[in-house]
Amino acid sequence: MMGNLKVTIDHDSGYCFGVEYAIRMAEDAMEEAGKLYCLGDIVHNDMEVKRLYEKGLRVINYEDLKDLQDCKVLIRAHGEPPETYRIAMENNIELIDASCPVVLKLQNRVKNAHDKMCSDNGQIVIYGKKGHAEVTGLDGQTNGNAIIVMDDSDLEKIDFSRPVTLFSQTTKSTKGFYDIKKKIEDRLKIQQAAEEGQAATLNANDSICRQVSNREPKLLEFSKQHDVILFVSGKKSSNGKALYQVCKSQNSNSYFIESEEELNLSWFEGIERVGICGATSTPMWLMEKVKNFVENIEHESLVSC
Repeated sequence: MMGNLKVTIDHDSGYCFGVEYAIRMAEDAMEEAGKLYCLGDIVHNDMEVKRLYEKGLRVINYEDLKDLQDCKVLIRAHGEPPETYRIAMENNIELIDASCPVVLKLQNRVKNAHDKMCSDNGQIVIYGKKGHAEVTGLDGQTNGNAIIVMDDSDLEKIDFSRPVTLFSQTTKSTKGFYDIKKKIEDRLKIQQAAEEGQAATLNANDSICRQVSNREPKLLEFSKQHDVILFVSGKKSSNGKALYQVCKSQNSNSYFIESEEELNLSWFEGIERVGICGATSTPMWLMEKVKNFVENIEHESLVSC
């Protein structure tokens, strides 16, 4: 039997500025035209993608883009490589560019670093998920020459006798970035000792979005204050996976769910405080829906007793 549940939403969770801006731009454009194409899922949350589909947003891929002409296409917050802009210009496609300003600034830094790298025989290394839209956009600034790393095995792609400039996907874990940075530093020292010369340089740039990274300490505190944590996120969200692990590290009774349909009644037995939080791609309306569902479960359970 469940006790008297107090259900609280973490109001620091939910959309970051970039995602909120992109969705607002999409909705504004659909109000005018009724239909809009979007290059990839506008946000890594199937529930929100479905809601926007019903308003007229149609998700396309790069092959679809090549076949389109004389229409409007939204560039989502993740940003795009230069090739996308070239195709749009050739096909008379009007781009509604909702790239996050933080991502655009990082793209510029990566391009400048790559241009410099060409003169000093260096390497651009990006800590991120290969194939992720933002990483694809960053790699595009290097003409596809960046080395993408996520774990130890990826470090084998780096030539440790040459200078390294390191960046991070904006939504990755701060801890993960500094772990990779330390491992690269250690490998450069090993290479230096083997060659009995001077170590190649490492220029590490912590390019993680602070609006994202600042959520980690807040989520640690939020997780500590509740008996059960319901982390609401799309399964495709890299940010969601990282922030969920933050909750799990502090509270073992943390559960990753996409919607209220995945709730298990046994999670709430003998507890009093339920905390609901989510990723930067989780809409507030979805967390509210989960909260209402939990409160209704409690009400029905008490009525049936």
